[in-house]
Amino acid sequence: MARQGAIDDIEAPASPDELPVRLGITTPVLTLLPGGHAMWEVGAGIDEVAAVARTAEALGYYHLTCSEHVVIPADVAPARGSRYWDPLATFGYLAAVTSRIRLATNVLVLGYHHPLEIAKRYGTLDQVCAGRLVLGLGVGSLEEEFRLLGAPFGDRGDRADDALMALRSSLSTRTPAYDGTYYRYGEVVMDPCARQSTVPLWIGGRSARSLRRAVELGDGWVPFAIRASEIAAMLEKARHTAAWAARAHPLEVVLQNGRPLDPIDDPDGARTVIGKLTDAGATGLQLGFVHHSLDHYLQQLEALAVLVREGIR
Repeated sequence: MARQGAIDDIEAPASPDELPVRLGITTPVLTLLPGGHAMWEVGAGIDEVAAVARTAEALGYYHLTCSEHVVIPADVAPARGSRYWDPLATFGYLAAVTSRIRLATNVLVLGYHHPLEIAKRYGTLDQVCAGRLVLGLGVGSLEEEFRLLGAPFGDRGDRADDALMALRSSLSTRTPAYDGTYYRYGEVVMDPCARQSTVPLWIGGRSARSLRRAVELGDGWVPFAIRASEIAAMLEKARHTAAWAARAHPLEVVLQNGRPLDPIDDPDGARTVIGKLTDAGATGLQLGFVHHSLDHYLQQLEALAVLVREGIR
């Protein structure tokens, strides 16, 4: 399958609403995790990423991702990986070559930025992409990176909560104001601000605290490296809290697969994994695939979309 052919072979662009579950992807190339990437990604660049984005959009995928690390200490890189494309620049480009797929940071580290910096830069991006931004946000755990950037580490959780409240009040208004524990501002103008009246805030993490933060302050939860059975138990417990009952809208739960899916050669295995994730409470998925080349990746995107449309049971 040629790169352009992956798109041309699709008779009509699909809508995410046509799929029984929202599909997203952990975008290849942008991040190289040790033991978690294919060799073709090493030499790939923005053209390959754009081909992935355009094909995913044509197939009806809901979102794609880009993670954030500013710098990785050299002694940490073997465990964390060293490649992390900047989300703002990357999404600015992808916004120009797509029109419907959502662009999700997964995640921005709140402690590295003042809330107004995020609101201005990503509010501008929301204008550029015509309201397709999803802000995935996290507390962060790499103490060495905090230190290198001069960001406080010890109270990062409380700071993150305050930053989330500041962002909620500031992203979509030209005259933001906030008076919190760590951040205070008012009588300022921020032009442009976000196009969406409410930018979705998805909270990343792998702890019960991250889920509580999502329930209390966010629109979605994007956990990682947690078994589906553990996620189901955490969600069941959260559903019985006052914070859950007080929510105005249902919580998005966007779950990731551990081992890569192979919908071409192992469709039953892909169905099983997706079934487990939806049974655990997923309202959306963020998936990785077995792939040995760009063309193979695009074929896997199509195979998974077909499989989901046909039914995952």
